[in-house]
Amino acid sequence: MRTKEFQERRTFGGVLGGLSGFVALSAAAGLLVAASVTPVVALSGLAVTDTINTFESLPEFLSIDQLSQKSNIYAVRDGSTQLLASFYDQNRIEVGWDAISHFVTDAAVSSEDPRFYEHGGIDLQGTIRAGLSVSFGGQTQGGSSISQQYVKNVLVQKCEMLPDPTARDTCYNTATRTSAERKLKEMRLAIGVEKKYSKKDILRQYLNINGFGGTVYGIEAAAEYYFNTTAAAVSLPQAASLVAIINNPVKFQLDDPNSATNGAANGYAANRDRRDYILGTMLKYGAIGPADYAAAVAAPVEPSIHEPSTGCQTAGGSAYFCDYVTHVLRNDPTFGADADTRLLNFRRGGYNVYTSIDLDLQDAAEATMKQNVPMTFPGWDVGAVIASVQVGTGRVLAMVQNKDYSQDPAVEATGANYTSINYNTDYADGGSSGFQPGSGYKVFTLAEWLKEGHALYERVDSRRKANWGTFQDSCFGPQNYDKEKWNPKNDADESGAHYSALEATVGSINTGYIGMAKKLDLCGIRKTAEAFRMHRADATALLQSASSVIGTNEIAPLSMAVAFAGIANKGVTCSPVVIDRIVGPTGADVPVPSSECAASVDPTVAAGMAYAMHKVMTNGTGQQSNRAMAPRVPVIGKTGTTDGNKDTWMTGASTKVATVVAVVSLTGQVNQRTTFFDSGQAATARHRMWPAVMSVANAKYGGDDFVEANPAPAPTPTPKPKTPAPAPPSTPR
Repeated sequence: MRTKEFQERRTFGGVLGGLSGFVALSAAAGLLVAASVTPVVALSGLAVTDTINTFESLPEFLSIDQLSQKSNIYAVRDGSTQLLASFYDQNRIEVGWDAISHFVTDAAVSSEDPRFYEHGGIDLQGTIRAGLSVSFGGQTQGGSSISQQYVKNVLVQKCEMLPDPTARDTCYNTATRTSAERKLKEMRLAIGVEKKYSKKDILRQYLNINGFGGTVYGIEAAAEYYFNTTAAAVSLPQAASLVAIINNPVKFQLDDPNSATNGAANGYAANRDRRDYILGTMLKYGAIGPADYAAAVAAPVEPSIHEPSTGCQTAGGSAYFCDYVTHVLRNDPTFGADADTRLLNFRRGGYNVYTSIDLDLQDAAEATMKQNVPMTFPGWDVGAVIASVQVGTGRVLAMVQNKDYSQDPAVEATGANYTSINYNTDYADGGSSGFQPGSGYKVFTLAEWLKEGHALYERVDSRRKANWGTFQDSCFGPQNYDKEKWNPKNDADESGAHYSALEATVGSINTGYIGMAKKLDLCGIRKTAEAFRMHRADATALLQSASSVIGTNEIAPLSMAVAFAGIANKGVTCSPVVIDRIVGPTGADVPVPSSECAASVDPTVAAGMAYAMHKVMTNGTGQQSNRAMAPRVPVIGKTGTTDGNKDTWMTGASTKVATVVAVVSLTGQVNQRTTFFDSGQAATARHRMWPAVMSVANAKYGGDDFVEANPAPAPTPTPKPKTPAPAPPSTPR
């Protein structure tokens, strides 16, 4: 229990002491600085006069910036936030006065600055005593008041918030070096702090800013880390142990049970000795009584280390989405002009990041992935992804893959279950170099076909051949395939003949699309693909060869979902976004990147594309996915299969949500049609997963009819080919 004298020192004595400190300080500045900083000049009147003049000329205003705080990434479900992950360089939770136990504040004052409530920023008594001790050959004694210590911490914190490493180191060395200039500056600034802030505010901020060992900063994080409690709920001996750490974090921190000097075997002796000293000062100055003191010093030091969660590995199945969010925070210029600034803002800015992820869709995607594609498979380096994007907004709603997330090289080395690579995203966003989407890429040739005035019922020469002749390319000149043996075949080995654009789309006929490309400009096809925000995952230029028409560019799956969302949005494609809102540490909103939406094609072209792609789902290679949806809404889609059935894709959209599913060979090549998981054929896993996700999307978001399109003017009759075009095959493509 506090004594009456202790209570009085915290109130009336503080006012008078502060006033007397202001009056006396300038007059005593020369003496105390000479004694405490450069005692050798204490007898020089000239030095004292110069010091007084220097002291009075120093600025007393200290700009106090926001403390470094951890950033949190959240998902929102039914209006409630769910923490996905936290990130920090300094694990700090800033708290108010009422959230700090008086045991903590009393321990800090009693041990670090007993006259805190009496002086005006500088404890003249303590400072002169420390200086005289040095002058007469004694040991160095602490003479800095809590206000001075706080000032020093603020100056160090300013240095640590500099993005440039060289400037940061230079600033830190200046702020911490032993010099008269530094000491004078801290004293002058401490006076200014005392003029501007109450004792309560200074002590609260002192406890919030201090380091408590490692990455633990501030009394709240320290209480959680060392004792699994809060700063408000700590016991008296716990409070003294925590304040002990402030004096020398390396020596007194409690998270190394194997330490020879401060470990479990000796009862954390170093911390206990400092703790008991602090308890003794609390008894001496009346903060506690004899009974409380006796009970506290008898208590063992028993840390209960509670490691704070950090990094996306804590986000479970949402870890890869979380990882994508972190790359946006580090890469987007919205968050800073350069990479160093963005990283600093992210890891120290105290952001509360509210993301676009829809946990209902995410849960469905995680569940169907686990049911259908294993993390590893004998003889096959298998990868699988699911990503969903909201049509019209670009908001990424779900992101899943068949691996556990880890950025720890040691964990990744344990096996193929783990990876830090996000197979859904571009390389610059933590992803891979992409995967060939196969026939899913044909939709961009379809768009160019309709843009150039061709009709869906218009037929082209679709016969297989080794000599396809010349393809027009207005960017790089004609591309000749006269001498090159290039004999692409169709997925079910159809002979080709003369297919219409609609038939080639519904049946995913490669030679039909190559025939369409012969009538188009390869450069135009590439530019149309780019208009749908299509780009290679490795950031190199899209290829515009004849083979690229059937999907040889390596694309991030998320980019395919974005493009299909653009088709479903009447030809307006929106860039992907994952952050809905960021609230800074002061409660103010932080600007976030917005989705950039632009017309990729005319709405009539988009309507024609949707007409053909809807037929894919009702009559063509996407039927299996369409039939499995419940509830069912109108959808468009396109399958994709690469050479040798190495990779299989299903990409499609309602008018509300677009989803991509891909099962890919990360390295090597395996024929998915002859490979079987426990859930069934590998090649059809896409048709089990895509409807599972879209069923949840349909139930939640609904879906409208697509704009009705006139697929063609009355088709011009063409001679029947000698070999009739076969019906669209039932085998998925």
